[in-house]
Amino acid sequence: MRFNLLRLFALTVWALMAAAPAADAAPNIKWKLENPFRFFTDPADTEMHRATYQALDAREKLSPVLSAERALQARHEDGWAARMYRKTCWTASNNRFSCPTYDDYMNPRSHVVIAELTGIDEPGVLSCTWLTAPKGGEETRGKAITQPCNEPVEFTVPYPGGLSVAVEIGGREVASTAMKVRDILVVAMGDSFASGEGNPDIPVRFSRERAADYGDAEETGLSGYPARIGDWRQIGDKAFIAENARWLDQACHRSLYSNQLRAALQLAVEDPHLSVTFAGVSCSGAEVTSGLFLRYKGNEWVPNPPALSQISAVAEAQCGRRDTRAMDLPEAYHMNGRIPELQGGLVLRKCPQDQARKIDLVLLSIGGNDIGFSRLVANAVLANESYLRKLGGWFGEVHGQTGASALLDRLGDKYKSLNRAIHNQLYVPWDESDRIILTGYPGMALAGDGSETCKDGRAGLEVVSDFQLSEQKLREGTWIGDKLHRQMRDRAEEFGWTFVEAHRRAFVGRGICSGSDQDGTNPADELRLPRKIDNVWKPYNPADYQAYAPRQRWFRTPNDAFMTGNFHVATSLLQKVLKLDSLAWFQLLLASTYSGAFHPTAEGHAAIADAVAVKARVVLQKYGMGPDLEPQPEYEQAPPPPVDEPNAALPDLNAAAPAADAQPGTVETSPAPVPSPTPGVTAPPAAPPGDVSVSPGTAAGPTSGSQ
Repeated sequence: MRFNLLRLFALTVWALMAAAPAADAAPNIKWKLENPFRFFTDPADTEMHRATYQALDAREKLSPVLSAERALQARHEDGWAARMYRKTCWTASNNRFSCPTYDDYMNPRSHVVIAELTGIDEPGVLSCTWLTAPKGGEETRGKAITQPCNEPVEFTVPYPGGLSVAVEIGGREVASTAMKVRDILVVAMGDSFASGEGNPDIPVRFSRERAADYGDAEETGLSGYPARIGDWRQIGDKAFIAENARWLDQACHRSLYSNQLRAALQLAVEDPHLSVTFAGVSCSGAEVTSGLFLRYKGNEWVPNPPALSQISAVAEAQCGRRDTRAMDLPEAYHMNGRIPELQGGLVLRKCPQDQARKIDLVLLSIGGNDIGFSRLVANAVLANESYLRKLGGWFGEVHGQTGASALLDRLGDKYKSLNRAIHNQLYVPWDESDRIILTGYPGMALAGDGSETCKDGRAGLEVVSDFQLSEQKLREGTWIGDKLHRQMRDRAEEFGWTFVEAHRRAFVGRGICSGSDQDGTNPADELRLPRKIDNVWKPYNPADYQAYAPRQRWFRTPNDAFMTGNFHVATSLLQKVLKLDSLAWFQLLLASTYSGAFHPTAEGHAAIADAVAVKARVVLQKYGMGPDLEPQPEYEQAPPPPVDEPNAALPDLNAAAPAADAQPGTVETSPAPVPSPTPGVTAPPAAPPGDVSVSPGTAAGPTSGSQ
C-alpha cells in the first residue's frame, strides 16, 4: 500500500514537473479557426490556401497573394480553382448566398476552432483535461475533454460570446485563454476587373490531334485552329457547348480568381482568429447604372441570369434568411436629372436596419465601363480598314478621346450617387466611409519605365485578321486612362473612401505585348496562337497550353482568351438573335474577345489583391478588427505592415490634350506615369431568345460598351 502511494506521488510530481515551464517557454494554448474563409464549405479547401501562405518565406509574404498564386500554379497545372469552385456558399441556380453545410452563413452562431497545448516537455506521455465555459449563452460549463497532451482538440465557440478554455494536468491548471472569434462581412461589387473575367474556374481543354475551321472550305485563313475536346460535330452544337469554360457564376464570368475574393481570402488565412464571411456579386460588363443600380443579366446567356442589381443583391445577402423590402426610389439617386437612367422606375431591395448584418468592408471596382473603355480598346486594336470597324467594333461602338471624355464628365455624379446608396441602402455609417475600398485599374499596355506603350503590331492578336495594335491609339487610351484614375482618386478622397493604386506600378512591363514570338519560347510566354499547318501544330500543341502557368504578361491577349475562355454561343441562339448567314467567323470573334481579352490574368488579380489587402488591414485595425496584439505562434504571425502608395506623378491633365479622335501619338507624359486602366472587352448583354433589345443605330445583336 505504501509503495503504491509513493509511486502515485512520484508520478504526480513527475507530471507536474513535465508540465512546468521550460527555460524558454511556458504552457500556452494556441488556437485557430478550422475554416476561417466561410465562403468555402470544405475546410480542406481553406486549409490548402492557409498552408500555402504559411509555407512562404519572409520575402514572399511581402506579396502573399501573388506568391501563393505562383506556388499553387506550380502544383495545379489546370488551376487550383477547378477542385473547389462548386463547394462554396454561392448557389448559382437561384443567385443567392446559401450553404449546403450550414444554415447560418450570413449570421454565424458559432465557429469551430482547433486548439493545442505547447510549451511542455514530452506531451505525448501526458494526459490533458480541457475545460470550457461558454460565454453569452445559457450554459455556464462545457464538457471536459481528456486526451493525450500532444493531440489537438476541437471546440465549437459560440459567436459572438466566445469561450473560456483551461487545461489541467494532474489536476493542476497549467494554461488558460479566452477564445473570441472576430467575424467580418466583406461585400464586393463591380465589373469584369473585379469578377475575374478571363480566368474561368475550369478553362477550356483542347484536343491534341483535332483542328477546327471557322470558315468555308476555300477560306484557308480560317482553318487549323485549336479544337476543343469532346464528341462534337459542329462548332456551337450541344456537345461543343457542353465543353464551355466553367465559372463560379456563369452569367457574370465570376470566378475564384477574382482579386476581391483573393483579398478577402488572404485576410482570413493570415489571421488565425479572424473569420471572413464573403459576399461577392461583381459581374463582367457592369456599370454604376446598369449593374450596380439597375439589373444587368451578365455577359453569357444562362437560364437563370442575375435577378437583382448588385446593390439589391448585397442587401439581400446582408439580410441573411430574412426578407428584404422593395423600395421605390424615383427621385433618390438621379442627381437632379444628371443620371437620367436612374429617373422614374428605380427600385432597390433593402433590409430592415435592425435585421441587417453590419458590413465591415465594401470592395469596389467600377467606372471603366461607364466611360466606354471597351470602345477605346476596339479603337486601339481594329485596323482602320477592318470590316469589324465598319460594323462598329464588337457590333457596338468604336470611339476615341471625344466619346470617352464626354462620358468621363458624368462619372463624378455616378460615384456620388453610388456613395449615397452604399450609406443609405446598405447602412455603412457616414463617418466610416473608409470602409468603402475603391480599386484603380492597372495599365493594359505600358512598357519600359511606364512612359512607353506597346508598339504597332499583331503579336498576340493573330487569332482574328482584323486585329492590329496601334501605338498611337494606345497612347490615347493611356491618356484617357490617367484621367479616369485621377477622377477615381479625387472622388475617393472627396467621399472619404479608401483608394487602392499601389498595384498599378507592378503592371508596367507586363502588358498584352509582353512575351515572345520566337521558336523555342516557353508556351506560357508564347504570344503566337497554335495553328495546324500541313498537319503539324506550330509553335506548340494546343493540348499543352496551361492557362494558369506563370508568365511575363499579366493581361490576356486575344490569343490567350481563345485558349483560356474560348467563349462560344449555341448555334441555335446565334441564329435567333443575329440572323447571320455565316456563324463560324462570329464564333471566332466571340472566342477571342468576349473570353476575357484585355483583362488581368490570375497573377494580375493576385497582385491587385495584395494591394487591396494592404489597405483592408489598415481599415480593420482602425475599427478594432485587426490581429490580436498578444504574442502569436508561427502560423499566427501578423501580416507585413502597410506601405505607402508609390509617389508617382500623373500626367499633367491641364496640358494640351491630343487632338480629338485624331493623332494621339503626341500625348505628353510625365517622367514616370502611373499605368492606365483599361477594362477590356467582354460579352454582349445576355438575353434569352425573343428578348433582344436593339438600340437605334446599332446592329441587331451584341452591343459594346459593357465590359
